[in-house]
Amino acid sequence: MKTLVAGDAAPAFTLPNQNGDSISLASFQGKKVLVYFYPKAMTPGCTVQAQGLRDIQQELKQHNVEVLGISPDAVKRLPKFIEKEQLNFTLLSDEDHAVADAFGVWGLKKFMGKEYDGIHRISFLIDEEGKVEKVFDKFKTKEHHLVILNYLNA
Repeated sequence: MKTLVAGDAAPAFTLPNQNGDSISLASFQGKKVLVYFYPKAMTPGCTVQAQGLRDIQQELKQHNVEVLGISPDAVKRLPKFIEKEQLNFTLLSDEDHAVADAFGVWGLKKFMGKEYDGIHRISFLIDEEGKVEKVFDKFKTKEHHLVILNYLNA
């Protein structure tokens, strides 16, 4: 697993959103995009992380930042997560984890003594020109949004 670093060009991608519409990273040129990878919709950690981002949408908009949450969940699972948690940003389905592979966030994980392949909880702030500006990989799920806001406000 070779994770992208600041300065790398963000991989071009198009994925289906919660409505089944195709969303491309390229369509956000001129804006900053927070691409955050999460393991599974409606699980405790992913819910807390999503709620934090939901609650700071106004501040993110003031910084010209759009949010794209990416998981290997099927498209049909995403609207339920958005509705249940009243999420106000786009979720994308990466079922074959091709985009996660391209960003270097798919790899070996360990949980309760078991090893398996899955998504590592890493976020990337992509700048207006499509380059990785900042990688957020050290945070607690309940503080993810604060780490991002602190960076943007610095």
